[in-house]
Amino acid sequence: MTSTNYDVIVIGTSQGGRFLPINFAKAGRKVALIERDQIGGVCVNFGCTPTKTMVASARFAYQARRGAEYGVHTGPISVDLRAVRQRKQGIVEGARNGYESRLTARQGPGLDLLRGQAHFIAPKTLEVSLKDGERREIAAPLIFIDTGDRPEQLTIKGAESVPVLNSTTIMELDTQPEHLLITGGGYIGLEFGQMFRRFGSQVTIIQSRPRLLMNEDEDVSNEITKILREEGITVLTETTPQQIEPLDGGRMRLTVRTPQGEQQLTGSHLLAATGRIPNTEALAPEAAGIRLDKDGYIQVNERLETNVPGIYALGDVKGGPAFTHVSHDDFRIVRTNLLEQGSASTRDRLVPHTIFIDPQLGRVGLTENEARKQGRNIRVAKLPMNAVPRAIETGETRGFMKAIVDAETQQILGCAILGAEGGEIMTIIQVAMMGKLPYTALRDGIFTHPTMAEGLNALFMTLDS
Repeated sequence: MTSTNYDVIVIGTSQGGRFLPINFAKAGRKVALIERDQIGGVCVNFGCTPTKTMVASARFAYQARRGAEYGVHTGPISVDLRAVRQRKQGIVEGARNGYESRLTARQGPGLDLLRGQAHFIAPKTLEVSLKDGERREIAAPLIFIDTGDRPEQLTIKGAESVPVLNSTTIMELDTQPEHLLITGGGYIGLEFGQMFRRFGSQVTIIQSRPRLLMNEDEDVSNEITKILREEGITVLTETTPQQIEPLDGGRMRLTVRTPQGEQQLTGSHLLAATGRIPNTEALAPEAAGIRLDKDGYIQVNERLETNVPGIYALGDVKGGPAFTHVSHDDFRIVRTNLLEQGSASTRDRLVPHTIFIDPQLGRVGLTENEARKQGRNIRVAKLPMNAVPRAIETGETRGFMKAIVDAETQQILGCAILGAEGGEIMTIIQVAMMGKLPYTALRDGIFTHPTMAEGLNALFMTLDS
């Protein structure tokens, strides 16, 4: 087994791990980048890129069925799931190849790309089992872990007796599910639920909590539930899966416990969307003395350093909000501190997110519930989308805009935009929050007419009415 010393080792190639090695190599450091699977991590291969590509196909099917509302008449609408998958795969491969070509262009004396599985054998030493069967021992004073997470397996009785889909495998289906059962009422379950309903499947979402999206305000989750039910999706809350068993013809029976008692659901496919777990076991972090939390996520401080000096964790593997843009900001923090002699941290950073249901939910900052629990003196602005001219003109009137404002300082504390292009509109408010603008700056701002963003004028005017 060969042994090599480096200045920097990066494990994983998602948003953080993809850019860090290039930056360190440009700075003259000798870098090893280790990837056991596909370049680009979860986002490019199994997350953002493929799912949003398929969401776009589902939206086209939905809009085509609405054509008559706009005076446009078409024939019967059908969905070729194989073609949807092929389009998705083409976009994924294009993105992956683009990222890989940039890394390959940097390969040379300063950057080695090692394809294989790494695990710690000492605090600053790893053994890498390469795909060609070779093993290498490598060491460095700086190590960055960016290995991400993966779908959690369903553990109910009988789960081993039926095919259980997850957020990765469901995107490889070539045939349309007749009835898709989904366990989990978070953003993964909702995005896939609406997607496959629009493809033509019957869909049932089973949520064990009192409502969908428990981290959101009740009015937001209730409105989303209403929208999904209007599209024909069955939403069961306070309902816990108990047992799954196979039936003839590839079907399955799911027994659930509801507030009204036990109920049995029959479906053709089952998607487990109840959570994700970190990719830490294969790393053998205990050999390096790296501290994990109770769920196996790597613990870091606000500069993203673990309890072992010189070892850092970025992205989903460290826990917290599991978003690609968080991983990229983690990269920014590390680059600033270690290459630019700056002082960046995760303290007080605004982390926005968008759930790509239709209409989108974009949110940043505090929810109303969070603000009230903190004892803040707040005012709440709220405007239905059917009061926005552009929404009326485009026939996209579902949802509402909502903002939380500090009553004394007039600073915007947070917002939830449930509406067409909700993520884009939310970003305008986020920028205002970053600039510490009072809500009156948006109330009195000039926005192009007619646009969805123009609704921000009216939203904040509600505070003065």
